Amino acid sequence: MDLETFRWLLTDDGQRLLDRATHAYADAEGDPLRATAAVRRTEPDADRAAAALTTVQLRVRAVPKMGEDAVRMYFTPDALEQATRRRVADHRAARLAAARPASVVDLGCGIGGDLAAFSRAGLVSAGVDLDPVRAAMAEANLAALGLAGAVMSTDATELDLGAFGAVFADPARRGARGRVFDQDGWTPPWSFVEELLTGGRAAAAVVKVAPGIPHDLVPEGVEAEWVSDDGEVKEAALWSSSLATTQRRATVISGGGLASLTAEDDPYDGLERPVRPLGQHLYEPDGAVIRAGLVTAVAAGVEGGLLDPHIAYVTSDKSFRSPFMRAYYVVDELPFREKQLRAALVERNVGPITIKKRGVDVVPEQLRKRLALTGDEEATVVLTRVDGVGRALLVRPF
Repeated sequence: MDLETFRWLLTDDGQRLLDRATHAYADAEGDPLRATAAVRRTEPDADRAAAALTTVQLRVRAVPKMGEDAVRMYFTPDALEQATRRRVADHRAARLAAARPASVVDLGCGIGGDLAAFSRAGLVSAGVDLDPVRAAMAEANLAALGLAGAVMSTDATELDLGAFGAVFADPARRGARGRVFDQDGWTPPWSFVEELLTGGRAAAAVVKVAPGIPHDLVPEGVEAEWVSDDGEVKEAALWSSSLATTQRRATVISGGGLASLTAEDDPYDGLERPVRPLGQHLYEPDGAVIRAGLVTAVAAGVEGGLLDPHIAYVTSDKSFRSPFMRAYYVVDELPFREKQLRAALVERNVGPITIKKRGVDVVPEQLRKRLALTGDEEATVVLTRVDGVGRALLVRPF
């Protein structure tokens, strides 16, 4: 969608077409061909018809990520993919608001998801984006949600950031050929990000990065926070020294609320990892905990240890519940070899099976097909290694 077409979509005629496209999409039960035919009967301009229908489709796709606000917002496919989940954005905004900066500027604001979160948190907010279409969408989204904030299209690297109390940046990690894994290929590049985080350009800064960022890339004095939402790791956020409260943090968000685990919660931080034999319970740390290198904090919390120093499974003889892990009761140890494993499961009348693995060369979907179990009982099997030896554990979730 080009800028001219998007601006037309915001007019009264464009809004009427968007309303017709919404009803056409619903009547067609999501069939894009039928919906397109219905929209084209009322709007002969192909670009305008496509813009309206694409907006409706992206709004439907955005609801799991953005919540009910999505049905009033505007997106491009790439910008929606890069946008932060609503609960994650709200967490970050609330944490930044607690530091009481005079204002915040969102560099590379995209369609304005984070910008909206900052505004909801009560921060004086501004956003910039190099793409004029995304900047226009961000401005329209603030208006649609009834939120305050200013937006302009410009090069973030050319801005004087000294007038803002804090800076947020979400560098673009996609190019013409897809995802960019080299941080020097981000827009803006890593050198600019480092200047933000180390005080060279801003008094305070938060930068959203991919969760796979290496620990040794994080500048000294900067906090790295890994965030998961409903068990899925979504991002890492780097907090400049003026905002940092720890070195590493895992934040776990779910429908029940939010919890954080930090390096200060780990008595084994910097020490030899505690390893112990298999106990009555097995604990699988959340992905954010693993990324943050805080698996041994979970081990300490359950008064247990690791099954293997290089694998993120924790075991204990005690029963615990925690938002930082999934808990299982160890029912039995089964043969690791596939033929003997199948025989043991058939003997137990197992049919539906969940296969979890860590540290072994197994594709669960393929193994499930080869096992071809037809019993009535459900089971969960964990395949892992202990001291280089394969182990198969029959477990029961708490």
